[in-house]
Amino acid sequence: MTGPAVVALGGGHGLAASLEALKLVCDDITAVVTVADNGGSSGRLRDEFDVLPPGDLRMALTALCDDTEWGHTWRDVLQHRFRGDGQLGGHALGNLLITALWDLHQDPVIGLDLVGRLLNARGRVLPMAAVPLEITARVQGLDPDDPQALSTLRGQVAVATTKGTVVSITLEPSDPPSAPDTVAAVREADWVILGPGSWFTSVMPHLMVPALRDALHDTSAKRLLTLNLEHSGETAGFTAARQVEALVDHAPRMRLDAVLADPSAVDDEAGLRAAAARLGAELVLAPVAQRGAPGHHDSLRLAAAYRDLFG
Repeated sequence: MTGPAVVALGGGHGLAASLEALKLVCDDITAVVTVADNGGSSGRLRDEFDVLPPGDLRMALTALCDDTEWGHTWRDVLQHRFRGDGQLGGHALGNLLITALWDLHQDPVIGLDLVGRLLNARGRVLPMAAVPLEITARVQGLDPDDPQALSTLRGQVAVATTKGTVVSITLEPSDPPSAPDTVAAVREADWVILGPGSWFTSVMPHLMVPALRDALHDTSAKRLLTLNLEHSGETAGFTAARQVEALVDHAPRMRLDAVLADPSAVDDEAGLRAAAARLGAELVLAPVAQRGAPGHHDSLRLAAAYRDLFG
């Protein structure tokens, strides 16, 4: 198997779903992962050791593990989460391993590459930025006395779990550095895939890191946006078209070649086609959800959609 050089950007379960599908259609895969998580095990390690939050990076690495007994064994070890109320309680072993490697090598990319070798990973995992980021959001609907009023929320967890409507986000610092390997991967790719994933905390932050945003604008790669299967959490009440429009609002120079959506998640096909066209993109409708679990991507179906798009 060969296939194109693909860079997939995102975080958490959405990026993992994309990577598991990409493993089935190409060999040259690079995951670029958000580094704004401030909750759970990642948040604790970030605060204690002043490191990038390792959790989403760990998930991407395990998604790319070799499909052998060796790869699956080490995937399960890295995903193992300690129980109890002690100091280890709630930590994923992979988060601890990644943090230890960063402490030894002082270079996040070297540490991630070493974990990739342990998993015989079918690709590479790189951070979106070289420093931890904080997401700040302007949110509407949190004041019961004034539903139109805007409130400010700080931190990935607060934004991801808000009951209000996210209007806009910013990053702190506003001009974070990117790892050179991350920028180079985007510039040298054949395809760049954004999404699926939590829209405001996993997908759109990539468009707000200056060097990465410039690389996304300038790359000769074709650009694909994969929409979510459900509109919940950060995008509760959003139409599919509004998801795309939010991206336009935050990155007006961004251009796409295709927007991929499952027909079951499209409430207004004409509106979505128009929103995609604003980015220069063709709308591609394909069944990519699991049968019986409509909120989850099916790896084989998503892989087939990617294969058809890659040509």
